[in-house]
Amino acid sequence: MAGRFLSLFKVFRGKRKTDPGAAPAQLPEEPEQFQPQQDDAAMDGTQEQDPARGRFHRAAQRFRKFLGIRRRKNNTTAATECAAEPDSGLTELQAEPDVSPDSAEHSEDSAAAVNDESTKDDMAVTENVAIPNSETQGIADADITPAPTLSQELIMENFKDNYVSCEQQVPSLAPELEASQDHVPPQATSTGAPQPLRPAEHDRKVPTIVRNIHQSLVSRVTVDVRQQIDIIRLAEEHPVDVALTLLRCAPSCDRAAAMMWRTIGSSGPTVEKVLPALLYVMENWPLCSICTSDGDDKDVFPLTATVALWLIIQVPECHEAMILYSARLFVALLFHVVITTQQMPPVEVDSIWRACREQHRLPSNPNRFAVQAMKALLCRLRCDNELMAMERKRGWDTLLCADTQHYAVGLLAREMRRVLIPFCSRIALQLLRALIWEEPCWDLPLLAFLVEVLECLDLSKYGDGVLEIVSRHLQSECRQRRHLALRGLVVLSKDPSMATRMCSLSRSLQKLLGDADGDIVGMTLRVFNNMLNNKDIVISSSTAPKLAEALLLLFDHDHSHVQLLSLDLFFKVMDLVVDEGKKPLEKILIQSLLPLYFHCHDENRRVAKASRETLLRVAEFLKMRNLKQLVKKEQLSKFPECLLAQDRSRAAEHLRRARPYLDSPQEPLQEEAVRFIEMVGMFIRGQKEDLQVLNEALQALRKTPVHPTVV
Repeated sequence: MAGRFLSLFKVFRGKRKTDPGAAPAQLPEEPEQFQPQQDDAAMDGTQEQDPARGRFHRAAQRFRKFLGIRRRKNNTTAATECAAEPDSGLTELQAEPDVSPDSAEHSEDSAAAVNDESTKDDMAVTENVAIPNSETQGIADADITPAPTLSQELIMENFKDNYVSCEQQVPSLAPELEASQDHVPPQATSTGAPQPLRPAEHDRKVPTIVRNIHQSLVSRVTVDVRQQIDIIRLAEEHPVDVALTLLRCAPSCDRAAAMMWRTIGSSGPTVEKVLPALLYVMENWPLCSICTSDGDDKDVFPLTATVALWLIIQVPECHEAMILYSARLFVALLFHVVITTQQMPPVEVDSIWRACREQHRLPSNPNRFAVQAMKALLCRLRCDNELMAMERKRGWDTLLCADTQHYAVGLLAREMRRVLIPFCSRIALQLLRALIWEEPCWDLPLLAFLVEVLECLDLSKYGDGVLEIVSRHLQSECRQRRHLALRGLVVLSKDPSMATRMCSLSRSLQKLLGDADGDIVGMTLRVFNNMLNNKDIVISSSTAPKLAEALLLLFDHDHSHVQLLSLDLFFKVMDLVVDEGKKPLEKILIQSLLPLYFHCHDENRRVAKASRETLLRVAEFLKMRNLKQLVKKEQLSKFPECLLAQDRSRAAEHLRRARPYLDSPQEPLQEEAVRFIEMVGMFIRGQKEDLQVLNEALQALRKTPVHPTVV
């Protein structure tokens, strides 16, 4: 269910079973809460209500105890098996069974680690919840005590402002985004949304007042000053009740409800308090069930919350609040674009959407409206250049097609990354948490955005979480997922500490070297090369021969960049194999001599140069001094004869390796193959099997077209 993505943002999670062998992926720690400055009157009101705040804090603690939520110690075990370093301080690249990132225990550990951080901050925030002034002037017949019900308190404390440090500061087209803070979402929970305790009698009047105000506006064209004051004051003091009640009593967001949402949007501080409730609803697709203070738990429609958000965005006074929640708003809207494109909405959601569309003349499809809302948000955040670039490259149209959606999301990420690095960093943190639990059919576009902005993240803090997410897609049957996973690993492998953790993925990476897709093979080679650039990593005796054998097949690849990367990695295998692995590696190196010799005549000069350098290193490794001297002095014309004279018993084996080069599309390689096969005949003496091989080679040689010599 799509609700699973968005159960990610619910408040509590029960304790999960952890695996002592692997530490959870490290995700962003909840920073210290930012408390806006209050005037003297507000502070006095808060001090007078300290007893009330204590009562709610104790109630929240009892509720957490009921759900079994406790503070837990951090798991300090190694992140993966590959990270365990031997006494020598070196890590071996071994083809051992991978640490499965998609196992239940591994995923639960990561989620538990995130939940531990969230729970710790939940308790800290509860201790500092400021209760508003109890006087509610301007609201008729409203004896309202502003202390929220438990359900409101628990929601609001999880959406308090959190600082997310962004170390990279670059010039931006939207400088406000660089200074904004985003709210780190709570994690998914197996227990569902918390059920409120029975609210006090006076709290139950809040939803009734909201419904009465809405009803009174049905027959009016504008909101008078008195009602504006009433709506803003009520929304500031009871944002959850006001938002949920208004979403329930006007699911189509009729004209009266639209006026109320715009009134809320006209007050920046009010919007800051109401946005968490709207986000909570938006992040629980397709229906959100949460109780208000009067006990109403009727389902709320996330699409209705999106329409309400769209109305608020259009009010200029909401600008600062939108910056404050920019990353979470962007991710929520991105998910709405994805989910409404990937699947048909349920019947009840579709009927509500038809009503919303009629009220506000919205697009016929919900996904088009979600894109419209995303554009409005980016416009409010002053990302005009990014909007224009997407329009110019037809990215918005591509975003509305399920098959090409991930390409459009990647394009949008690249456009934003150019000048909005801090903003992209905060978005990446939101996606990182979301993708731990995301359904496979919906995670591709989100993964595409995350991979594009990985370099904006501090991998020393969040690298383990990224590694868990991308590595689970390495063996996916979906080419796009494998492609994105490898792009993520290319970025991670540049970090020395992450390269060490990635050693356990060597078996999965070796399998990808045989992929038919040249891009997949090329990125896999880049990952291996980046990992082996780490001076603390060596290659085990079991991995070296298998890796060298896979690389040998790539010397003849159609793409020159794959050839170059494979030659470079082959060279590193010889240099970094442990002493015990040198003897098993010799057999593969002997097999590489002839292909390397042929490619010394490659038409691509870079391939030819790399082949000569690698051939020289192979001859040195095998202690073949004669061959080494010929390559070093560039006397390659004598190489075939010297190679055959080195060990006559391998003549037939070399002959078999030479035959495929008769069909090479490159003439220089064909000519060298012909010359070598003719030379082999002089070294084969009477052995029946060898003569048969030679006969077959000569027959193939006769079929090879003769190219005229150009004078």
